[in-house]
Amino acid sequence: MNNDKIKIGLFGFGTVGQSLFTVVKQARNAHAEIRRIAVRDKSKPRKVNADPTLFTENSSDLLDDPEISLIVEVIDDADASWHIVSEALRRRKAVVSGNKAMIASHLPELIELQRQYGAALLYDASSCGSIPVIRNLEEYYDNDLLLEVKGILNGSSNYILSRVFDHGEDYDSALRRAQELGFAESDPSNDISGRDSLYKLIIITMHALGVYVPPKEIFTYGIASIHDSDIRYAREKGYKIKLVAQVVKVSDDRFTMFVMPEFVDKSKYIYSVDDEYNGVVIRGECYDRQFMFGKGAGGLPTASSILSDIMARRYDYRYEYKKTGFHGRPEYTTGVPLRVYVRYAHTDIPSILPFIEIRETYMSAEYRYIIGDIMLSDLIGCRTQLTAPDVFICNFSTFFADCDN
Repeated sequence: MNNDKIKIGLFGFGTVGQSLFTVVKQARNAHAEIRRIAVRDKSKPRKVNADPTLFTENSSDLLDDPEISLIVEVIDDADASWHIVSEALRRRKAVVSGNKAMIASHLPELIELQRQYGAALLYDASSCGSIPVIRNLEEYYDNDLLLEVKGILNGSSNYILSRVFDHGEDYDSALRRAQELGFAESDPSNDISGRDSLYKLIIITMHALGVYVPPKEIFTYGIASIHDSDIRYAREKGYKIKLVAQVVKVSDDRFTMFVMPEFVDKSKYIYSVDDEYNGVVIRGECYDRQFMFGKGAGGLPTASSILSDIMARRYDYRYEYKKTGFHGRPEYTTGVPLRVYVRYAHTDIPSILPFIEIRETYMSAEYRYIIGDIMLSDLIGCRTQLTAPDVFICNFSTFFADCDN
């Protein structure tokens, strides 16, 4: 263990940055202090009082400071984040980052930079807020018995859906409430489109299976077009709709992954994961299912995860990416059948989607829906047409269904 106090250079002082500043001051055993804070505008008013001399608008004041041994990056801009993190690693400074979009887009390069320069990058805060998913997958599940990681990875969309199903609010009111409480951004598109969950799933998959899959290759569908008719259908059948991300081995040598709304019944762990909370189910060959639950949105939960990474650096902890060296790692496939509900009005879904089998149809003056089996690859091939505002897709869980009864 290194007993020297960690001197931190902090990039970003928004909700998470200010929360981290508060948490570091409160944590008596952190043995860390924030030495400089880089921001775009030093004159911007902030809720947390910090010494004005800590602030700078020049990133080199942090990167060039020999006393700063750890860079913590909590900014929203993925391109700027990549520049900061990659440059810090080249200068052999350890980094803690919460920018899941940047990490998911550059993970192979980031791993190579760590190996080349010997600097560590930790990012538990990038996935599931306060839930330590990454470190558990890296350390406790450091074997090839893992079959599936599935769950609610975005607290903002889960809060919206919880207000709709548990409190009877309409979607627009629930979204506004999430924004007012700081769970959703003023531009909530990353959350409700599923992209935020996608980025987290890519990172989780690297640590779960040792395989990287680029964002563009993964089917991702959000909740932006959900309608009262979809909510009514779910309630009639005893379901809740949750935005679910999953990576699952479909055989010894193949796995698949996707992000979609899903009909979830009361027998599933994630049925009761509500509000801004996240819930992750990890399934393995010998240990069946294990469940992790915690807050997935908000400044303080994220800051607590960042603090955990900061303290891990006192022990020189780093990810080893052990599974990238495993023999016979599974290959990514989209050649798997799914059962989906597709609601539409004007878009000609029957002509667009090549269903293997149609199991149910419904028609009314206002809308129609089809429930049927379709290949995931075909959903990916048709995803441009599926962005029409009158279309909504929801998945029926089929993987491991025989084990969940």
